[in-house]
Amino acid sequence: MLSQRQKPVLYAALWVALVWLLAWGGYALARNSRVTAERVRAYLREVDLSKLSPEARAKALRDLAKKLNALPIEERRVARLDREWSRWFAVMTEPEKGEFIDATLPTGFKQMLGSFEELPEARRRKVIDDALKRLREARDQLAEQDPAAAGGPGTNGPPVLSEELRQKVAVLGLKSFYSQSSAQTKAEVAPLLDELQRFMESGALLRTRPRE
Repeated sequence: MLSQRQKPVLYAALWVALVWLLAWGGYALARNSRVTAERVRAYLREVDLSKLSPEARAKALRDLAKKLNALPIEERRVARLDREWSRWFAVMTEPEKGEFIDATLPTGFKQMLGSFEELPEARRRKVIDDALKRLREARDQLAEQDPAAAGGPGTNGPPVLSEELRQKVAVLGLKSFYSQSSAQTKAEVAPLLDELQRFMESGALLRTRPRE
């Protein structure tokens, strides 16, 4: 039997062990429930939207939007570049595309539109080119890690944005371009919107003087 002096020590040790166990359990739970780009990509690959009922489709799209919105901006970029997006958008209706795009717009989107609209055309082109360069680099890095995810390694993959859309965004300004675009076009420029948002948050979008 424990003495009166030993009992408090034992109780304290048990309490410390319980606290550590709860802390470890909370950490493990948070780690396992944290949304990552890889989990979003896995979801894109595992779910076949074309085989779902209307109710299940709506839920799948809501779940995907929540997962994408929960990603840090770096991982959001990686998830956006996965080729599985084209498979999903191919079977989505125009209303579904519109609702999904609206639900996953980057935070501060309207402010970014206004800031971009105020830039001179030459500066808009420079910002777009810088953003697309970063996206190509990210896509190529993804292709090295998982060639099936980005459609192929290096420069053999498709452009992250067509030249036609790049020109329209630069000439019209993002606000005008976005207001005139279809849901499909908005989906195509979604990775660019995320990248421009990164530029705004870093202050690069607000510096109107081009670099030499």
